[in-house]
Amino acid sequence: MALLAHVPHAFARRFLPEALDFSAWIAIQPFFEALQARCLDTEAALQSWLADRSELMDVIHEEGSLRYIRMTCDTENKEMENAYFHFLEEISENVKAADDQLKRQFLASPARRLLDADRFFVLIRSFQNEVDLFREENVPLETEESKLSQSYQKLMGSLTVEFEGREQTLQQMGRYQEYPDRGLREAAWRAVVERRLLEAEKIESIFDDLRALRERMAANAGFKSYRDFAFRQRERFDYGVEECLRFHEGIEAAVVPLARRLDGLRARDLQLSKLRPWDLSVDPLNRPPLKPFTHASELVDGCLRIAGKVDSRFGEFVRTMRDLELLNLESRKGKAPGGYQSSLTEARLPFIFMNAVGLDGDVRTLLHEAGHAFHVFATRDEPLGHYRHAPIEFCEVASMSMELLGGERLEAFYPDGDDLKRSQRKHLEGVIDILPWIARVDAFQHWIYTHPEYSIEDRREHWLQLHSRFGGLEDWTGLELAQATSWHRQLHIFELPFYYIEYAIAQLGALQVWTNSKADFATAVADYWSALQLGGSRPLPELFARAKIRFDFGPASLKPLMEAVEKELETL
Repeated sequence: MALLAHVPHAFARRFLPEALDFSAWIAIQPFFEALQARCLDTEAALQSWLADRSELMDVIHEEGSLRYIRMTCDTENKEMENAYFHFLEEISENVKAADDQLKRQFLASPARRLLDADRFFVLIRSFQNEVDLFREENVPLETEESKLSQSYQKLMGSLTVEFEGREQTLQQMGRYQEYPDRGLREAAWRAVVERRLLEAEKIESIFDDLRALRERMAANAGFKSYRDFAFRQRERFDYGVEECLRFHEGIEAAVVPLARRLDGLRARDLQLSKLRPWDLSVDPLNRPPLKPFTHASELVDGCLRIAGKVDSRFGEFVRTMRDLELLNLESRKGKAPGGYQSSLTEARLPFIFMNAVGLDGDVRTLLHEAGHAFHVFATRDEPLGHYRHAPIEFCEVASMSMELLGGERLEAFYPDGDDLKRSQRKHLEGVIDILPWIARVDAFQHWIYTHPEYSIEDRREHWLQLHSRFGGLEDWTGLELAQATSWHRQLHIFELPFYYIEYAIAQLGALQVWTNSKADFATAVADYWSALQLGGSRPLPELFARAKIRFDFGPASLKPLMEAVEKELETL
């Protein structure tokens, strides 16, 4: 039986037949034509049309998600890959053009003015933006972009090294970076980097092809740069380039100095004159790595208990996912790297994919993806599919807040108080470390897509320059090529261009949820849940406000939040 073939559907179809043929576009096309043929001259007709379009898109998107999930769970399975590519080429390309016509039909309806302006503001704004950006000539380019992104995933998922007498994935090799034996850490680090460097030319080529495609799409849509096009595609209505540049400045001023102070303390505690790249994840007191679990089932059971302590509903959600086999967690050869939560849009259920190897970070990853999953559960009863998905900047508040809220309830994995504090400290230090990295990746992409004429060496040199601006104190002497190509491991640059600063915006929101919880845990969780239930039905600043947090990621917000984190670290 195919993966996820058993997922139940609690919401009955009213427009589509129970079985739908995805083998060819001609089997799907009649449903779009039926919607296009309707007269939308009354509010009731328009409301019914919106519900039926929502059902149609939910069913199609779920099929695409299922094929993507199956492919990433087994990147070596050519049948799964072909099924996904067939969907992109035969179904998705045609859907984009047909749905563009539906959106134009909706926007032209005289009954649109009869709809509740407040309720439909976000949907109308989004439809108008998508119609303005749509170019039929970009549809095949988007398919090619998706296929190139998958070639990067497939390549990275296939990489293994022989280490300690056995073949291991690069994700599995990550555990060695927490081992006290410095020689072992260095050997593991070098093995991974050397394996990745063997593919450096291929990775650079994939990226150059992706960049060229993206610049063509931007030009087709009438934009001078892909950056401007990407910001509109991502519906960044509430902030723009200038706010991002100020974020970079704020990170330099408020976060980088703190990160470097912590690096200095790390070097002191490790009794090293200088840190090397393999010294950044080990416990600074050289204690053995935390070992919260051995098997994925233990990870699930522990996170279920943690989620239940945060809110009883959250525990039930994790139990539902476990029972419905909506969790695919263990790392193995042939599995795509990284982790994600995917929404099964018709079933209105979440699926979590990750590469767990028994590290403390795996607990955080599952809590993170669980936060996304809780967002899906929170919006299950929203009739419009468009509103079941919040802007990414708030989706990541859902996930990162769960990391922090769950981090206050880690006894399921760490009954020993010292280990609990170690884990909490490690997480907060990770927050401080990731913010400059996000700024670096974001600044790198701003440069890439506003400097069309550059060589591979120019690109590598600019990445190195950004290290001096956002990097830590580690010494890369003799490792210059590894440093210059270290951006190759950041999948967002390849697969989701400009989708990364959202993590920083959301992290600052999540830190506010966390600081609220320090004053009143139950109220902070209630406000968090209330905001999740809005889905994407309100503009971004209103979603933040519902959670009792500010939508701001400039220097004024960064400074007090970093002070709160530093104060908490002192207590740990």
